[in-house]
Amino acid sequence: MSFKTRKPQLFIETYGCQMNIADSEVVAAILIAHGYELTNDVNSADLVLINTCSVRDNAEQRVWNRLDFFRGHKKRKPNVKVGIIGCMAKRVGEKLLEHPAVDIVAGPDSYRDMPMLIDKALSGSKGIDIEQSEVETYSGIVPERVADGSVCGFVSIMRGCNNFCTYCIVPYTRGRERSRDTKDIINEIKSLINSGYREVTLLGQNVNSYNWTDENREINFPKLVEMIATIDPNFRVRFTTSHPKDISDELIEVIAKYSNVCKHIHLPVQAGSNAVLELMNRKYTREYYLDRVKKIRTLIPDCSLTTDVFCGFSGETEQDFQQTLELMREVEFDSAFMFKYSERPGTYAAKKLPDDVPEEVKVKRLTEIISLQNKISKKRNQADVGKTFEVLVEGCSKKSDKDMFGRTSQNKVVVFPNNGTKIGDFVKVKIVSASSATLIGVVS
Repeated sequence: MSFKTRKPQLFIETYGCQMNIADSEVVAAILIAHGYELTNDVNSADLVLINTCSVRDNAEQRVWNRLDFFRGHKKRKPNVKVGIIGCMAKRVGEKLLEHPAVDIVAGPDSYRDMPMLIDKALSGSKGIDIEQSEVETYSGIVPERVADGSVCGFVSIMRGCNNFCTYCIVPYTRGRERSRDTKDIINEIKSLINSGYREVTLLGQNVNSYNWTDENREINFPKLVEMIATIDPNFRVRFTTSHPKDISDELIEVIAKYSNVCKHIHLPVQAGSNAVLELMNRKYTREYYLDRVKKIRTLIPDCSLTTDVFCGFSGETEQDFQQTLELMREVEFDSAFMFKYSERPGTYAAKKLPDDVPEEVKVKRLTEIISLQNKISKKRNQADVGKTFEVLVEGCSKKSDKDMFGRTSQNKVVVFPNNGTKIGDFVKVKIVSASSATLIGVVS
């Protein structure tokens, strides 16, 4: 294939979490430096990359279904090359190359090798690199922002995970924890600010574990957040995800101290039973988790709390499940990601713990969790009616271009009439009504 008269076109599809968005931006930067140009039109693409997630089976099934589409797409455009990158690439490996649509497979630590893998694919071979690294943080690469018009950016501050929750595939696909150089993080955030971004979300599998020694000074996560918060008081700072066992008083105090550090903490509980938490290897108890919640709500009364919770893990009894519901009622999370357990090949649980909760029981329990959380979310949102919040305007409402939407510091979506506000503006919005998912307001 010859690209003498134009730059080759790169199309990236991203599945899964915000960390995958950040990784896609790293890959885009690497390939743009090697002559590629981003496109939003898959039909004009010379190279299609699918950035994948392996946390749950349905995420992988979506990718297999998408590959079936690209099998037909390549019949119409036989010169197109298709690559699978990310966690599914690492977990499934060479099996992906058996699919006729796939030319390239690259794991999360192999993105610097993408040009070499592409050259291999262009020469008629298939390229694969799924080796893990103990040191790769993509130092020196300034990500290419792929979300046109966005005022909210993502910055990875660390990679990997050391927690080895028994159900989780992440330590096996992304490797062990390693933190990025603080200077690189600060420079990337300053670049965002200079480019007109108004908010950043710091990303890590467990951001609380961030630790960097710089010029004989140790910088932990609370210190990093404080350093970023003081760059520009009008630039919002968020982060995800916090592991409950590591969320410190120091971090809670930093969130309380700085108005531009968003008053929202995503704190995955997963289950409310100590017996189940122990089997999950979560390294905290129900009582410890509730103590952390109490500390947060004491020091940051207006802080919203969101969580991950799932049912049907190995050995979960009805009593265990009821303890999860009781914890949800006690904490009253503002919202939650809710799932039923799906065994992930390669994890400790898949090897050592029986998947012994019947599927119909999992479905029933998940329905109860969703029903309860919807009621709690509606209650929490309705408590905001009559209050006024500062909202960062992010765009037009999906339902009507006469309305705008944005988010509060508490990470709640607010829809309000468009009165001339622009994307990137901070506006005061008074809440007049609420559903379980959205606040409705008027600019005050």
